[in-house]
Amino acid sequence: MTDGRNWADRMRLRLHASANSLGNLAVEGFHYLALFGIGAITAFAAIKAFIGMLGQEYIAVDDILLLFIYLELGAMVGIYFKTNHMPLRFLLYIGVTALIRLLISDVSHHKSPDMGIIYVCGGVLLLAFSILVVRFSSSKYPSVKEKIES
Repeated sequence: MTDGRNWADRMRLRLHASANSLGNLAVEGFHYLALFGIGAITAFAAIKAFIGMLGQEYIAVDDILLLFIYLELGAMVGIYFKTNHMPLRFLLYIGVTALIRLLISDVSHHKSPDMGIIYVCGGVLLLAFSILVVRFSSSKYPSVKEKIES
């Protein structure tokens, strides 16, 4: 009886290891495919926006800030590709850049100050404070343990 059970246990463990490996392969394959897709779409959108800007009579500051948003998205994809960690700070940087772009666009086109400007500035301040908190917490409590050499 023990020989039969050992055989079945070994077979179960091999099946489990094979299924685990196959599942990891599928997840990592999808992961890389999605990253390449997001990176390619970001690059395409940035190139298309850049070419569109060259066709304009003049390039506004909010157009340049749009290119910075694309740059941050590309950097975020690159960092995620290399480290498998989502860089939260880059999302916050994108949010700050997008709000500043909105603020510049709103002020340059509407020219009448209203409470919307205060709300956008409050959003920028809140995101800037969030960046400060994330940077402080990541330096104080790093997620990767460093080896201490003696």
